[in-house]
Amino acid sequence: MKFLDLAKVYIRSGAGGGGCVSFRREKYVQYGGPDGGDGGRGGDVVVEAVEGLNTLIDFRYQQHFFAKNGQPGMGRQRSGKDGDPIVLRVPVGTEILDEDEETIIADLTEVGQKVILAQGGNGGFGNLHFKSATNQAPRRSNPGQEAVERTIWLRLKLIADVGLLGLPNAGKSTFLAATSNARPKVADYPFTTLVPNLGVVGVDEVEFVVADIPGLIEGAHEGRGIGDRFLGHVERCAVLLHLVDGTSADVAGDYKTIITELEMYGGGLAEKARVTVLNKIDALTEEERAEKCAALAEAVGAPIMEMSGVAKQGTIDVLRVLRDQIDADRLRQKPAQEEKPWSPS
Repeated sequence: MKFLDLAKVYIRSGAGGGGCVSFRREKYVQYGGPDGGDGGRGGDVVVEAVEGLNTLIDFRYQQHFFAKNGQPGMGRQRSGKDGDPIVLRVPVGTEILDEDEETIIADLTEVGQKVILAQGGNGGFGNLHFKSATNQAPRRSNPGQEAVERTIWLRLKLIADVGLLGLPNAGKSTFLAATSNARPKVADYPFTTLVPNLGVVGVDEVEFVVADIPGLIEGAHEGRGIGDRFLGHVERCAVLLHLVDGTSADVAGDYKTIITELEMYGGGLAEKARVTVLNKIDALTEEERAEKCAALAEAVGAPIMEMSGVAKQGTIDVLRVLRDQIDADRLRQKPAQEEKPWSPS
């Protein structure tokens, strides 16, 4: 399945049906009076977050969504039928933006969430509605309300607990493949990963979701390489796992490159909880390993972890630290329960 995380969509709600001007005309019925019905209401345009989707690819092939108009009213006091709404089904984690691509209309983060983007127009009143003691034969009706047209953007941000960061070939996809059932593409050339991948990881009978995004390079915020457009997929993560290639000649420089890109991107990513790991230690001698660990720890300003994804060396320890960070984040987000005042029984 192809991956698409940004789509432009044109929507239009249904217009309301017009009211009817009609009079009762039957044999042996004198002064039948007005009997024009009201118009039907136009359909709404609704967006709903559903399970089973992780891409917006459906909106590449269809960008226009129009709800049905309400039917006009009819004689014999018959109201017009309401127009059918139209529902846009999107993955969980989809943001709905206005045409300027900045104003957030809604953020669908849970299955079943619905948002009405364009309300259908109300139907017009028929002449029966205007009958009164002083106006027993009204010859007027109301037209239905017009449809609402607007252009919106759908932007998908994958919902995961852990986000993988690093330069190309830092071993992110290898780590995901070694610790989950996900099968991302793994190869020995840069930018093997072109789209985000999700994997469910388990440790000590606890499962969480890890998101692997394409690697960043220096100048990604300026559009170099694949750019930083996939960083939005780790904005919702509780913790970031920063993998540094242990075979690199300058591990401290590699670390600072990624941190600089996070700071330039903004969105609070640079301040998010982060676990830094020296990867590919199986390819290093003991002396090289100690030297690069010291250099990376000095750049980070805190202790780091060591791991080899391909040899599955140290991966369990890394997963346990990530699990602890996720638990701590959930505790911070959990609303504090109000203490009930003590009262004598």
